[in-house]
Amino acid sequence: MSAREITRQNILDTDIYCLTAEKFSLGRSNVDVVRTMLENGIKLVQYREKEKKTGIMYEECLAIRKMTREAGAAFIVNDDIDLAMMVEADGVHIGQEDYPVSAVRRLVGEKMAIGLSTHAPEEARKAVADGADYIGVGPIFKTFTKEDVVDPVGFEYLEYVVGNLDIPFVAIGGIKEHNVADVVSRGARCVALVTEIVGAEDIGATIRQVRNAMGTAK
Repeated sequence: MSAREITRQNILDTDIYCLTAEKFSLGRSNVDVVRTMLENGIKLVQYREKEKKTGIMYEECLAIRKMTREAGAAFIVNDDIDLAMMVEADGVHIGQEDYPVSAVRRLVGEKMAIGLSTHAPEEARKAVADGADYIGVGPIFKTFTKEDVVDPVGFEYLEYVVGNLDIPFVAIGGIKEHNVADVVSRGARCVALVTEIVGAEDIGATIRQVRNAMGTAK
């Protein structure tokens, strides 16, 4: 399968989509955090870093690309299309205010997956029409991980996507161990967690606990 197909399939088949966030990772590097994620069975990793020099991000992504490839995990880069292409990522994830899906597709071609953050039914429908490979659905709850984030969409939008659209999606935004069962019980098969995992003292134990909580809701 192509990287694009692998990414789509992983979102359909895998439970947790992990993102990097070094400023919340208790002094650990993105590379070390991702290594621990992969050791605990994570199959979807997004590199999201806004505050580093491009050369440092490039070196980190090269290391993460090597690790994810060896682990059979999909590697996605947030926003930075050039960086995603240079390190041969499996996909790139963009937002509503970034370049349109059609323009990104012309750059990355047919082999790389494109994910798009969505916050409302009309955005999700447009994502499908424009050829996005998967969508982010959220933020489900209030989140402080990103600046200038939109208001929480709650469960109504999640339930709309579950009931009306046929596209792989990941639920995201303020999802923690204590509320992940509520998200899964409404039809989300794949959920994104950021600070709950990268900020955990024991990342492996937290992944296991989140998976246990998800299992009770299925």
